[in-house]
Order: sequence, then C-alpha cells, then structure tokens
Amino acid sequence: MTVWLALDLLLAAGSLALAFGVVRARRVFTAIALFIAHGLLLTLAWVRLDAVDVALTEGAIGAGLSGVLLLAARHRLARVGAGRVAEAPGRAVTIAIGLGCAAVTAALGYAVLALPDPAPSLAAEVAASLAATELGNPVTGVLMVFRGLDTLLEAAVLVLAVIGVWSLAPDRAWRGAPGAPWTVVEDGPLALLARLLPPVGIVVAVHILWVGADAPGGKFQAGAILAAMGLLAWLAGLARVPPTASRPMRATVAAGPALFIAVGLAGLMFQGAFLAYPEGLVKPVILLVEFVLTASVAAALALLVLGPPSADARP
Repeated sequence: MTVWLALDLLLAAGSLALAFGVVRARRVFTAIALFIAHGLLLTLAWVRLDAVDVALTEGAIGAGLSGVLLLAARHRLARVGAGRVAEAPGRAVTIAIGLGCAAVTAALGYAVLALPDPAPSLAAEVAASLAATELGNPVTGVLMVFRGLDTLLEAAVLVLAVIGVWSLAPDRAWRGAPGAPWTVVEDGPLALLARLLPPVGIVVAVHILWVGADAPGGKFQAGAILAAMGLLAWLAGLARVPPTASRPMRATVAAGPALFIAVGLAGLMFQGAFLAYPEGLVKPVILLVEFVLTASVAAALALLVLGPPSADARP
C-alpha cells in the first residue's frame, strides 16, 4: 500500500465519519463544526483529484461561507425561538429524509458510472483556443471568454437575489441594516478568530484573484473568502453593516455586472459581437472585470447571508 493510497483511504473514511457525525450530532453547534470540518476534508479530496479550482470553491463556499451561514442561522433561530421547545422530527420524517438522500446519492453515482470511457469533453478545443485569450488558466478562459455570457448572468443573478432578500423586510425596517445586530465578543475562540483570520483571509483572497488568470483561482473563490472574512467580523460584533439605503454598498453590489455589461456592449459596437474583447487588450480587460466582479460577489454573498433588514437594526 503506497502512502498516497493510504492518504486517499483516510480522506474517504474521515469524510464518511464526519458526515455521519453531522447527522448524529445532538447539538446544533456541534453539527455545524463537523460540517465545516467535512468541507475541509472534501477540499483535500478535490486536490487529490487534481481539481484545484473545485477545491478552492469547496473550501471557500462549501466550508467557509456555508459554515458562517449556518452559524448565523443558528443565532437567528435562537433569537426567534427564545422560550420555545424545539420538536425533533418524527421517525417517519427521518426515514423519508434518509431515503431521499439515498436516492439522490444513487442517481449521482449512476450518472458518473454510466459515462462512456473516455467521457465526452471539450478540453481539447479549449486548450487549442486558449492562446487567443492571453490567459493561462483554462477555467478562467471558459468563464470569461468562451462562456462569458453565462458568467455575466450568474453575476446578475446575485444582484437580483440581494434585491429579492431585501424585499422580504417589513416597511418599518427597510432603512435598517441587513441582518440582526450582534454584541461584541470580548473573549473566546470566536473573538480570537475574528481578529486573526480577516487580515490573512484578505491576503489569500487577493492572491487567489491575482493568479486566477494563469493558475487555479479567480473572482468567485476570492469573493467568497472576502465575504466569509467580513461575516466573521460581523459575527463577533466587530463590524457594522451599512444600511440598505447606503449608496456605496448598492454601487459595490451592482458595479461588477454593470462593468461586465458595458464591456459587452463595447465589444458589440467596436468588434461586432457582444462580449468580444479588443485585440491586444484581452487580458487587461478581463482582469479589470474580474477585480470589480470580486468586490460585487463578496458584497452580494455577504448580504445574502445577512438576510433582510431587521426591525431592531438601525442605520
């Protein structure tokens, strides 16, 4: 048995054990902590499969941002359900959920195993045309050039999602800050992490964004890390969220998609096709769009986790 095979077996066994622990955990906080650890193990598993871009996404969103989202949901439910006794789901509901998860797992497994060998792929076509994009990372080339319209629509969906979440706020809370207010945490692991991790996370996010043109990384992973760092400071009560009426915050959310649309229209006017980049300036224009999109993605993801403005939040 080689070292790498032993590592793969440990990753598989650890992932299954953590998944079982999440399901069997009696306390919500314990389940969330195990879920975050499970996401980190999956990140290592994707690295072992040479899918570094997927690993970065899993680490930033599957473990980091999702973990913060679950912690915020736990806090919100604790505030709303104060004084209530939570009822555990009955045996029939538990069995139904288990059967549903098993059915989804079986369907995904069949879909993967039923693929022909070799599986259909456009990787060769992308590699042959990548030089024209002036980019070294084929994933960035696909997202920003070959399927740039899809990426634009994804960024626009984030803006629409923020608008949809804000629309759930009652009229009296509309001008308040998104999310419930948090008291400042003076000590404990959350206070320590909220003070130590954000500076490191910002540096990591900038690095992932900068190298994304030529190596695994990019705007979505960097934006998710920035959002998680901001939310961590918010959870510890160290950062205040601007009110929904804040023009700078609204501009940050909309700036990325707006610039992307402007670049697309410029390509239509001067190159004859929507999202056609000017010859000789492909990489600089893409980097400019990615930098602005990163800020928009980070702001939108954080606002989606925060939720609608609450009645007890004041601008």
